[in-house]
Amino acid sequence: MRQNAKHWLGIVSVALLSSGVTLGAYSYMMKKERAFNSEGYSMPVSLASMNAAPAVPTDFTVAAENSVHAVVHIKATAMKKGYTMPSDPFFDFFFGERGQQQVQPQPQVGFGSGVIISSDGYIVTNNHVVEGSDELDVTLNNNRSYKAKLIGTDPATDIALIKIDEKDLPTIPFGDSENLKVGEWVLAVGNPFNLTSTVTAGIVSAKARQGIMPSNGSMKIESFIQTDAAVNPGNSGGALVNTKGELVGINTAIASQTGNYAGYSFAVPVTIVSKVVADIKQYGTVQRALLGVEMGTVTDEVVKKYDLHVNEGAFVSKVTERSAAMEAGIKEKDVIVAVNNTKIKSGSELQEQISRYRPGDKVKITVMRGKDEKDFSVTLRNKQGNTAVVKEAGTEVLGAAFKPLSAELKKQLGINSGVQVSDLSKGKFQEAGIRKGFVILKINDTKIESKEDVDKVASRVMSGNSGEQALFIVGIYPNGKTTYYAIDLSE
Repeated sequence: MRQNAKHWLGIVSVALLSSGVTLGAYSYMMKKERAFNSEGYSMPVSLASMNAAPAVPTDFTVAAENSVHAVVHIKATAMKKGYTMPSDPFFDFFFGERGQQQVQPQPQVGFGSGVIISSDGYIVTNNHVVEGSDELDVTLNNNRSYKAKLIGTDPATDIALIKIDEKDLPTIPFGDSENLKVGEWVLAVGNPFNLTSTVTAGIVSAKARQGIMPSNGSMKIESFIQTDAAVNPGNSGGALVNTKGELVGINTAIASQTGNYAGYSFAVPVTIVSKVVADIKQYGTVQRALLGVEMGTVTDEVVKKYDLHVNEGAFVSKVTERSAAMEAGIKEKDVIVAVNNTKIKSGSELQEQISRYRPGDKVKITVMRGKDEKDFSVTLRNKQGNTAVVKEAGTEVLGAAFKPLSAELKKQLGINSGVQVSDLSKGKFQEAGIRKGFVILKINDTKIESKEDVDKVASRVMSGNSGEQALFIVGIYPNGKTTYYAIDLSE
């Protein structure tokens, strides 16, 4: 949960249409005839004399009715760790000795929205809605409530998949976000400020927006749909639908200095969402395909500097060593203009297209090299530089089971956190020489307090959402010996 992130609250909501505004617009052809006023000056003919005809108003009711029942309210609860408050000599001197005091853990609660995508209970939402949570409660539009299980997350796209145990649930069918047009009406469905089943309207203001979400050093995949739908806290993870009632995006962020709606909202396109969700369900983690180029958008400055003969596309500033692009023959200063015949206008559009594929998939990349257009057949690779399927990182891959530390062991070793290896089987831990009883304190500079912490770090490395390809483990054995291990997860 990133509820305290003021500048980029991932949420969605309400484009209010005042009662005096007509839905639609007047459509007419300007004629050349002109009238003359009493003083002889020419003036446009009145709209009435030109037979101006209003456009047919857009009806949102069917799309709204089909959407609200498949959008849920999510309550995410995280238990803040308890701690021991040390004694205060100053307090003890004046008021009597009170000793150490145990501060009980306090719950932290956040709210968001989610979209039911299958009748058996799978729900897509934002990663920042569920991140760090210990409990997930889902409430349907008919007020039925369920405990939800976290299936998987993808921080790179801010998408998460959760599940409730139920059948015959209403769903929203997937649409095609690539066919969205700028100016097209869309509806935002969610729970702003805990106001359930809220439907609001706006238009698509732009596509393939990037540089929206703050970077924490990990990979970000951004090609947002921008709308002018009002967005407020609680809509994060809700549905962006077209007038047919089809899901075209998951509402994620707003541009705001206050945390409330300020004119722009952003949604992850359903083309990205569907791929991420399918990977999480099938593999447990996202199969991220990489082309292996550093890129930028073609601008007038770039065109002049490199004497380019195209003014749109993704400019290749660098080709990564031993990458799919290098193997195929793509070079620096090429301009990528299409992927499998889909036109590319910017670096974010290239990123969106490549994110639809898995390592091992072959794609046709069209580039402009000088005045020549060239096609390349590219076999995409994963973060480790091969085409293998990346399996879910966790105890299955590591070959280890874990248990919490006892109070006696903590006192014996002089530590207050960690997790102990309780059993070993064939896997990465055994290969590295780790023995049963080893207490893990840190992995890749991340403090470890539970088995879930181990899985999260390993999953981040395996999924390629960071520049890391190994686990650097710091720990201690029960005899007090501090030991370090490095585990390569790229193999």
